[in-house]
Amino acid sequence: MTVILQRKSVRNFTGKPVSRADVLEILRAAMAAPAAVHMMPWKFLVITEKAELERLSAGLPYAKMLSKAGTCILVCALPGEAAFGSGEFAILDCSCASENILLAAEALGLGAVWTAVYPNKNLMGFVRKELGIPEEVIPLNLIPIGHPTGEDKAQDKFDEKNIHWEKW
Repeated sequence: MTVILQRKSVRNFTGKPVSRADVLEILRAAMAAPAAVHMMPWKFLVITEKAELERLSAGLPYAKMLSKAGTCILVCALPGEAAFGSGEFAILDCSCASENILLAAEALGLGAVWTAVYPNKNLMGFVRKELGIPEEVIPLNLIPIGHPTGEDKAQDKFDEKNIHWEKW
């Protein structure tokens, strides 16, 4: 519960590299996510090269923090590998994997933030071109991961008004 409640969207990074061991541990957590019919329609592209992180930062309006992150994981959904060949299931499954990435980064003392690419066709096109992603693959999000500066803080988002008991 502590990791879940302390997770925050980190947009301020020191620029220090993230270790390969930490990246692999984060990806192990990603692949532990639930998936419809256990199909696991995900692929992950790890980006660590500073020049590539800067190009992505320049081309993505909501991912400017990439230039300071130590690494980035692009979460990709493969509809053809999802339950019933469904793009919707692929996106749902990859969203679960993405949340596990965010939680694992927090557990390791790192920071991370979900920056959406899907469903914006222009952003998806940019990412496909920049990273060589095939057309049948859905680039869902880029998750910058790095060492946080400490500026970003967790928020208590609990609101009992959002809870219904028994019926709406």
